[in-house]
Amino acid sequence: MASISLPQLEEARRALDAPLFADLAGDARVSFEFFPPKTDKMDEQLWHAIETLVPLEPQFVSVTYGAGGSTRERTHATVSRIARETHIPAAAHLTCVEASKSEIEEIARAYWDAGVRHIVALRGDPPQAGQEFAPHPQGYASAADLVAGLKKIAPFEISVAAYPECHPSSPSVQADLDNLKAKIDAGADRAISQFFFSPEIYFRFRDRAAAAGIDAEIVPGILPVSNVATTRKFAGLCGAAIPAWMDRLFEGLDDHPSARQLIAATIAAEMCRRLYAGGVRHFHFYTLNRAELAFAICHLLGLRSAPRLAEIAA
Repeated sequence: MASISLPQLEEARRALDAPLFADLAGDARVSFEFFPPKTDKMDEQLWHAIETLVPLEPQFVSVTYGAGGSTRERTHATVSRIARETHIPAAAHLTCVEASKSEIEEIARAYWDAGVRHIVALRGDPPQAGQEFAPHPQGYASAADLVAGLKKIAPFEISVAAYPECHPSSPSVQADLDNLKAKIDAGADRAISQFFFSPEIYFRFRDRAAAAGIDAEIVPGILPVSNVATTRKFAGLCGAAIPAWMDRLFEGLDDHPSARQLIAATIAAEMCRRLYAGGVRHFHFYTLNRAELAFAICHLLGLRSAPRLAEIAA
């Protein structure tokens, strides 16, 4: 198990002895994930979220890619607009599913030409839920192969996925760690974890990864629970456990959205504070294209807006 430094012990003690969020240094870094909008109304909601969160000076913002490449054009349009109209680095998700190597090269070069320098490289989900992943006959067989291929196309910064509770299709925890190490060894710069609801899950995973020789940054992925039913669905797909106590906290709140938001922010913020006490300084938020919860949590972590640096072009 990784050793805990004296400053971390002091920080942990401070977190217990003082108000949890009193006078934090504001030294946390953040990044945000969005998905491409399907309608004009959703597009308006997305850009409201971006305008709200960009003043927090995120390290990057990423845009997801639908199963089987189903959102390819919308993902490209959204990422290109972020790169064009904001000063924040935009990262595009890219998967292996139903695409040949030549098709992926075409997509990657189009991103490079649009000024996008960061790719989130994923194996990807099959187009139909419940199907097994099958590589394209002329495509990449795994995320590690995709990382290696992208590095040959251009000097992209590359992030990959990590699963603190093990990927659902992985045969074992060790196999999952081996796969993560293969992605890092292929040239990935960092891993972004799937969401989880207990800081201990992240810390244990970080220690296992270090013991396996993985020395790249593993950024914890944070999902504030804005919709309980949606969160249950996501958790089932990615193998994340929802603690029974958390389920109980949301009981009876279906008709009380404001109370639900307050509780969601409280749970996620407290977990982030405990991660911070353990030395974490980069948090990646799955926003679901809504800014309020992520913005509130970032504020509690000591981050403040920088309006003069966050102009979005008309």
